[in-house]
Amino acid sequence: MFTVTALYRFTRFENPGALRQPLIDLCRTHGITGTLLLAAEGINGTIAGSDTAIETVLSHIRTLPGCAELDHRNSRARRQPFRKLKVRLKHEIVTLNQPQVDPREVAGRYVDPKAWNDLIRRKDIVVIDVRNDYEIAVGTVEGAIDPGIRTFSQFPSWWKTNEKRFRNRHVAMFCTGGIRCEKSTSYLLRQGAKEVFHLKGGILRYLEEIPPAESVWHGECFVFDRRISVGHGLIEGRQALCRACGRPYAPGGGSRSEYGAGRRCRWCIGDHVETPPPASDGWEDR
Repeated sequence: MFTVTALYRFTRFENPGALRQPLIDLCRTHGITGTLLLAAEGINGTIAGSDTAIETVLSHIRTLPGCAELDHRNSRARRQPFRKLKVRLKHEIVTLNQPQVDPREVAGRYVDPKAWNDLIRRKDIVVIDVRNDYEIAVGTVEGAIDPGIRTFSQFPSWWKTNEKRFRNRHVAMFCTGGIRCEKSTSYLLRQGAKEVFHLKGGILRYLEEIPPAESVWHGECFVFDRRISVGHGLIEGRQALCRACGRPYAPGGGSRSEYGAGRRCRWCIGDHVETPPPASDGWEDR
């Protein structure tokens, strides 16, 4: 079994490039795979390895400027969930293309998973799933609004088109591990939203802590590694990646021949791909 850790921290790195090689060396020494993103605004990523190796790397990251309170979630995988290690320098650790947004200055109010169900049942609350369309198709919270975006950077455009729908409403938002909510709630507050909440620890923490009988979650949660999805208790799900378009689908999701052997899925059933690419690994739009 492998430990899989999703982590992020918004902080100020004066020279993120200087942090890259020590992280690479440490991860390689301890057999860590996965993706880590470094930017002036902090660190984000998902890595996998043995329990001891993961804790060694987390301990190192906690020594970096502003990272003592690093946010991370652990889950398990039966096989190595990443093919290799990537430590990359980026302009943003999660891309929104809104340079004025800084979650360290302003962000939504955290809501613990145990309080989430009661919050979203309030009549003055509108719930928005800020993940991408292919993630939402795998699973989501009942009644949540789907912005229909392909990448997170499209969210500001969607909000500007739809913000009048939510005037005088309180907004509750959620994403996989919490990082996209940090930025999206900050963005909404800067746009004049009345009050914005977000699920602390994201869906991963909710599925880890809330038993199925009490859950408002339907389906599975897409994750950016070779497990593809997880369910309650963070148990590996049944999703696969389509080899034609790289998006998730449930095997056996239809009797049509296009679904066979991962050649086509619900997303690309009308397309014609002569040479299917390999399944995606370590997607960065998280």
